[in-house]
Amino acid sequence: MLEMARDVLAVQPETENPLADGMLVKKKGTASARSWILIDTNVNETIMDIDKYAIMHRVQIHARDLRILDPLLSYPSTILGRERAIVLNLEHIKAIITAEEVLLRDPSDDNVIPVVEELRRRLAVVNTSHAELGGQHDVETGEEDESPFEFRALEVFLEAICSFHAARTTELETDAYPALDELTSKISSRNLDRVRKLKSAMTRLTARVQKVRDELERLLDDDDDMADLYLSRKLSSASPVSGSGAASWFVGSPTIGSKISRASRASVMTVHGDENDVEELEMLLEAYFMQIDGTLNKLTSLREYIDDTEDYINIQLDNHRNQLIQLELFLSSGTVCMSIYALVTGIFGMNIPYTWNDDHGYMFKWVVILSGALSAVIFLLIVFYARFKGLVGSRSEQYKHEIEHSLL
Repeated sequence: MLEMARDVLAVQPETENPLADGMLVKKKGTASARSWILIDTNVNETIMDIDKYAIMHRVQIHARDLRILDPLLSYPSTILGRERAIVLNLEHIKAIITAEEVLLRDPSDDNVIPVVEELRRRLAVVNTSHAELGGQHDVETGEEDESPFEFRALEVFLEAICSFHAARTTELETDAYPALDELTSKISSRNLDRVRKLKSAMTRLTARVQKVRDELERLLDDDDDMADLYLSRKLSSASPVSGSGAASWFVGSPTIGSKISRASRASVMTVHGDENDVEELEMLLEAYFMQIDGTLNKLTSLREYIDDTEDYINIQLDNHRNQLIQLELFLSSGTVCMSIYALVTGIFGMNIPYTWNDDHGYMFKWVVILSGALSAVIFLLIVFYARFKGLVGSRSEQYKHEIEHSLL
């Protein structure tokens, strides 16, 4: 029924055919902002508008798990292992992975399009290798067996989110370091505003990277959570390989019949041993944990550089303030001294009759000289006292040199 619907859609791309479980399948390229793309193990793609109840029935998850993928709600980065699916929310990558197919939300989003292309490329390469081997997987060709389908899809998503954050971090570093160097050479409102915006962007990016790192660390610290992600192992333990029929939830899949697919059969041979063995997934998660941790370290180094630059700028601003204080002190001291000089002038300029000025004309120059000398001495005493108390001097210069040394 479903294969017939695909053929009809290929001939009539403008029509929509309602299918079971409240699902509408559309032609590629007409995806809406709330649509899903389904990619199975054979790289067959279907773009669908499907309600949450149909998805819950299809992949056997609860509504609270599906709510994590709602773009209208804000949830941190999460990777959840369920009985039949992996629910994955890594910012713009919102997907449900089963042992046989991937459901990816909003395939027309600019950030999701490269992820879809990478899924096509990776799965196409795997299918080509299967075709060359003729579908035979024995002990002699065991080295060429692929990882379970869910791990291959999970690796694509982890690589995409790690590469996305690494690219954003590189762009931020490219903009931030020259802006900080320019700010240290010239303090202006334009440069300060530019650095403020870069710091805000760095804070937001750091929080996003930290959430992804914390989620990977949580998985690595819990073997039970990692074991829950082995969907093919759980499927193989629940159903025989030759199988009289798969679990009932496979009936709704557009590419799955009544038996386990080629990828599941290959994964049975690789995971039929110890059910508690999570080494394969642990190595996968560790690789991307190290990558996202390296990105976080770059952001941490950038934050430290920004903090050091802020300290340097604060010292420079303190120097400017100290210079203004010194200038104000000198002007105030000069005003006081000139006031003393003006006081003497005012005393001798009063229109009061007195006799001690008669026959003492030579006293004028001595009064002027002594008054000026007294004013200069008082000015110097004020300056020396200010230096002694540390109100002016080179303390700020010392702090400046310490900050410059830390930046180097």
